[in-house]
Amino acid sequence: MIPLVRLAAAALLAAGTMAAAPADSPVDVPEPEGFHTGPQQGYTPPTLTGATVLDIDGLDRVVAEARPVLIDVALADRRPAGMAADKPWLPAHRTVPGAVWMPNAGAAPLDPAHEALFLERVADLTGGDKSRAVVTFCHPDCWGSWNAGKRLVQAGYTGVHWFPTGIEGWQERHETAVVKEDPAWAGRASGAAQR
Repeated sequence: MIPLVRLAAAALLAAGTMAAAPADSPVDVPEPEGFHTGPQQGYTPPTLTGATVLDIDGLDRVVAEARPVLIDVALADRRPAGMAADKPWLPAHRTVPGAVWMPNAGAAPLDPAHEALFLERVADLTGGDKSRAVVTFCHPDCWGSWNAGKRLVQAGYTGVHWFPTGIEGWQERHETAVVKEDPAWAGRASGAAQR
């Protein structure tokens, strides 16, 4: 039965309807050559060429030693369907303390204006130092953080780290903090969208 499951999963992966699978899965998940353009939620590869993949111990070391720029690309919560527009809805985004939250910055494709905006914002955060440690993350099984890391590698950043277990991986050992969307990303992203 397992070979049939592997065959079916491989067929779905080839057809683009299944993102990827963890290392202990019967499906081996290769890195795509470009960005992953399917659903952002789905199993991801265990690697990101040009970047360092971190577990929680690795992230703790990088945070302590390198003072990285932490970039959270998790999607913003949506107002629940059917909730009356006149009812208050105040979602709170919890993340790694000190992270800069740029929702959906790991989308692919990302239109040229938003891609330029993302790279400009990262350049601001790193002081233009492409060797500075930068960590991208969102939630477990999130292609958005993988894409964001790949985008930085392609832009010439050499200190890129990817933390695939994301916010939930951080929460297993540490407290999270409530953050607002990065004002520079939010303000300029809405302006870029209107162009």
